[in-house]
Amino acid sequence: MQTEVVSELFPLLAAANPETLDWLMSVAVEHQYPAGRAVLMEDAWGNAVYFVASGWVKVRRHSGNADEAATLAILGKGDFFGEMAVLDESPRSTDVIALSSVKLLSIAAGRFVQTLFKDPQLHHRMLQLMVRRLRQTNLRFQLRDQVPAIKLIHTLVSLADAYGEIVATGVEIFNLSPKDLADVSDISADEVSKILSKLQEKGWVLTKPDRQVMLLPNLLQMNQLLNRSAS
Repeated sequence: MQTEVVSELFPLLAAANPETLDWLMSVAVEHQYPAGRAVLMEDAWGNAVYFVASGWVKVRRHSGNADEAATLAILGKGDFFGEMAVLDESPRSTDVIALSSVKLLSIAAGRFVQTLFKDPQLHHRMLQLMVRRLRQTNLRFQLRDQVPAIKLIHTLVSLADAYGEIVATGVEIFNLSPKDLADVSDISADEVSKILSKLQEKGWVLTKPDRQVMLLPNLLQMNQLLNRSAS
């Protein structure tokens, strides 16, 4: 993958100086996974940082029951994961599952940490993005008293803003299951199904199961609703 393309695709790596970026791409390894495949397993030691070149993944954590897992986050093209286990040199506390076919780039832990020491701009940008994730987590706590519809709309808008593909009729995101949407929105799967039905009736959400796509034609109205609920 050319460094110019990488710089545009990954917000984190866009902060690296050209020499750093060239070196990182020379040591990066490309991976491809089908939908449903585990990319990283919980309790495995962090040996690399991964960048999503295409596709969607979910980050989840298992509960006491080995068969039960809660989805903590949805990540799409341009994002990264695995950095926490690399930085604190501890086993991973979550696993990562491919939701669609996924192409990833990985950079070995030692090389990535070495690069952070050598390139202050990259180091600073990584801190910024990690703080942004923390703010997003805080916002989810602030929404805990909101009605389920606001929580779900916030999730859909956030995914569209972060990873959505702009098309002529709106913004497309991955058509997530009710369970995954429920987990990341802190509501029940039944509530997700009922709210999505109402949003579809309003024309705010259209699903295309054959393409695993959810179309959001009215992001402006959804954002206005969120702003009114916050005031």
